[in-house]
Amino acid sequence: MLKEFRDFVARGNVLDLAVGVIMGAAFGRIVTTLVEGVIMPPIGLLLGRTDFSGLFFVLDSTKGIPMSLAEAKTQGIPVIAYGQFINDIVSFLIVALAVFMLVKQVNRLKTSFERPVAAAVPTTKDCPFCATAIPIKASRCPHCTSPL
Repeated sequence: MLKEFRDFVARGNVLDLAVGVIMGAAFGRIVTTLVEGVIMPPIGLLLGRTDFSGLFFVLDSTKGIPMSLAEAKTQGIPVIAYGQFINDIVSFLIVALAVFMLVKQVNRLKTSFERPVAAAVPTTKDCPFCATAIPIKASRCPHCTSPL
């Protein structure tokens, strides 16, 4: 059983998947930093100094209306944190664009390395009288004995 597990792990697909997961996690952190630190602040500035990660909607105002999302969490006030959702959507779109560009380039490289396959030269033809396949060099059909 240990040998089967070792063979399973040593397959190329499993190792490729592990590398992909590790690279994806690292790339996710880069995209999160890009969105939260570089992209969203200028957008927030254009929209009136809005910090998207702190936008929320209070569901129950009986405990008071908090001034920040952190305050709402510490007081246990139920809120809908739609600002973080906007940040996550922008992060997803950036990741989707990066993956699309990567796949597009890989497909372009694949097609540049593939050589077109030459069409096989036909070795038979159809008899015009009985429609059976006969060798190209035949001068008479062996099935219906018609001259070609």
